[in-house]
Amino acid sequence: MTQPLVAFPLSEEQRRLQELVRGLADSTFRDRAARWDEREEYPWENIKDLVQHNLMGMTFPVEYGGRGGGVLEAVLAIEAAARVCGVTGRILVDSNFGAVGAIAHYGTEAQKRAFLPLVTRDGDKPAIAITEPNAGSAAADMTTAAMRDGSSWVLNGVKHWITGAGVSRTYVVFCRFDGIAGAPGVGALIVPSDAPGLTVKRRERAMGMRGIPEGEVVLSDCRVPSENLLVGPGGFSRLMSAYNGQRLGASAVALGLAQGALEAAVAYAGKRKQFGRAIGTFQGLRWMLADMAMDVESARQMIYRTSQNAGTGLPDQHAVAACKVAASEMAIRVTNQALQVFGAKGYSRDCPVERMVRDARMFTIAGGTVQMLRNLVANRLLGRTDRAAD
Repeated sequence: MTQPLVAFPLSEEQRRLQELVRGLADSTFRDRAARWDEREEYPWENIKDLVQHNLMGMTFPVEYGGRGGGVLEAVLAIEAAARVCGVTGRILVDSNFGAVGAIAHYGTEAQKRAFLPLVTRDGDKPAIAITEPNAGSAAADMTTAAMRDGSSWVLNGVKHWITGAGVSRTYVVFCRFDGIAGAPGVGALIVPSDAPGLTVKRRERAMGMRGIPEGEVVLSDCRVPSENLLVGPGGFSRLMSAYNGQRLGASAVALGLAQGALEAAVAYAGKRKQFGRAIGTFQGLRWMLADMAMDVESARQMIYRTSQNAGTGLPDQHAVAACKVAASEMAIRVTNQALQVFGAKGYSRDCPVERMVRDARMFTIAGGTVQMLRNLVANRLLGRTDRAAD
């Protein structure tokens, strides 16, 4: 583990948590990471370890099986896991933020007691179902419809690129209520994976993060009880506020991938010899490593500070947008530079940096493209309150 260039004030408890996850990552996750990628398998073995150490749902209150930790604690764990296995880091995101974060912040007591223990006890990774074939960045254009039928809600629609489709036991489905147009008509229902009318269809053949399925979820007269209403129509902005945690978690995965690639490049530059000396003694490579380290540290300080400011609540939308743009673009640069340090060896699938390059590429796209997020940052700068450019 390379030492950070700029120390960030962590409590003793936070440092112990960081060390715990780093130890797990180095002793178990590292050796398994290539398997999940090559076989496109979900890492159930890793999830068993995460449950055993109370890392799934660590941000939940203790009464629901969590640690009662804050956003920064979750980010520290996500980064530490992702530095050797991006898939495991991504699962930690979904077990603390996103869909499950919406339930934890907005759910009824009955909903929390029904669905949160599935995460902490059973290792469920709840899926957030927003994207549709014709509603990506323009999420408020979604057509998935929810209609009331007696004591039930009936859902019809198709969700696309759903992370965890087929392995998640719980879906938070964004949908349009009673045909109300635009964002005012959007709310969300909690839909168990075994709900009648829910079918997981095609799995995407993704470039990276292959251990987590990305799939299509079809809702055909899918019926859930009325008490599964999480947020009703008019709650789109509240749901997106919960999604800010997901974006910050994604930033932490990108950070962890870059940190892992940097560590690998530094170690290799110290032992690989050409022209009779270690390649790390050549100025060209030394400057590359220095730039990589400064890139990583800049993103880390933004992410940690935004996490610390959030406490146990929801992080600021505009700060998160800046974090995700900075971290995702940084991770692409740093993992590619690390591959360059390895030369031909880095281009081999036997080198973990090759996998990190592919895994990092998704973060400028998924969870809000960097172009859309730059509009959010610009809105803060210009004092805009409308969503026209979001």
